[in-house]
Amino acid sequence: MYARGMTVREIRGHLEELYGIDVSPDLISAVTDAVLEEVAEWQNRPLDAVYPLVFFDAIRVKIRDEGFVRNKAVYIALGILPDGTKEILGIWIEQTEGAKFWLRVMNELKSRGVADVLIAVVDGLKGFPEAINAVFPQTVVQTCIVHLIRHSLEFVSWKDRKSVVPALRAIYRAKDAEAGMKALEEFEAGYWGQRYPAITQSWRRNWQHVVPFFAFPESVRRIIYTTNAIEALNSKLRRAVRTRGHFPNDDAAMKLLYLVLNHAAEDWKRPPREWFEAKTQFAVVFGERFVSQ
Repeated sequence: MYARGMTVREIRGHLEELYGIDVSPDLISAVTDAVLEEVAEWQNRPLDAVYPLVFFDAIRVKIRDEGFVRNKAVYIALGILPDGTKEILGIWIEQTEGAKFWLRVMNELKSRGVADVLIAVVDGLKGFPEAINAVFPQTVVQTCIVHLIRHSLEFVSWKDRKSVVPALRAIYRAKDAEAGMKALEEFEAGYWGQRYPAITQSWRRNWQHVVPFFAFPESVRRIIYTTNAIEALNSKLRRAVRTRGHFPNDDAAMKLLYLVLNHAAEDWKRPPREWFEAKTQFAVVFGERFVSQ
């Protein structure tokens, strides 16, 4: 499942480290070309018509490109189906900056059969919400609260982080958008807001896409906020990528990520337990867009 630029020894090393298995060099050579076709088929397979929730997230991967090792973004879309089970919709290695790239991804999802996404959770990148709504105009675009908190903590010294996190919690756990804004203003006027003014600026910049979060009942908020599924996935991907250093080309990166993702997907037999309560709320909030499926 690797590009020709990777040696048999490196492939064997990855397989042993990831899965504790050892395979012969002849077998690895035989499967490499076949998997190229498998990856393409998987990336172009038909998708379901409706996904109540899709998380779009990225990891950074070093890939050799035109003689230079570049730090490229690899985007993963994790969809939650109406029954609560998870599915990786695809992997995309960013070739162009910003909105044009994301618009291409959205159009690709639509061409593969996706007619509606109820909530898209994104990492706050400029142009991403507009690209989503250009193709799926009814989709609620929600900034990932976990990413926003992480971004906030980048401004904070290590010794202060344990104190700042509870102060931020008052914002995103507020009962509604009005109370959330009041909590943000109180944070801004308080000790931590004065010490780290960049935090408030970041929340204000993203507020338009934080607000939708407050309209949902607690059970739905918990699903949106608790990104355990994609966090666990990213952890596996980063571990696999870290052992590689850098990839000789995009295909090599794509194949390793495909291998790890498909191995992870084997464990996804049941929906998260929070989904049973959230499902009822989705049906109330979105009506026929959810229950007609």
